[in-house]
Amino acid sequence: MKIFIGGDHQGAQMGKELEKKLIEQGYQAEYTKIENNPQDDYPDFAFDVCKQVLKNKDSFGILICGNGIGISIAANKVKGIRCARVLNEGDAHHAKNHNGANVIAFGGLDENTVLNIVKTFIETPNPTEERHIRRINKIINYEKGA
Repeated sequence: MKIFIGGDHQGAQMGKELEKKLIEQGYQAEYTKIENNPQDDYPDFAFDVCKQVLKNKDSFGILICGNGIGISIAANKVKGIRCARVLNEGDAHHAKNHNGANVIAFGGLDENTVLNIVKTFIETPNPTEERHIRRINKIINYEKGA
């Protein structure tokens, strides 16, 4: 499993720290190659991370901006991406296990909270209950124009 990470100027420091921590824990993590600067735009980071997630089977993305809202909106414009803004471990669990999220987004959280959220997301199984799979398939089919 590969983890792609990106953040605008408000999320860059946390994103780079998160990359280091995940690598230390044995995960394959990669921070975006897009350069951060005080005038950067969160959609650029969302689109880059989402493209990487789609190109790499069984991978997922982590996006960080000021509050996680804008970057998650941008991510959800990429076909094939289901991004959830998460604030805690419960959100991370539901995002993956109920909604089949392949990207999570957040902002303004402390390092311990972020690490717990990411750990929960990694360890949570993909959806298996019929009701969750049915709902996810409705989203996928709508996205495909059905």
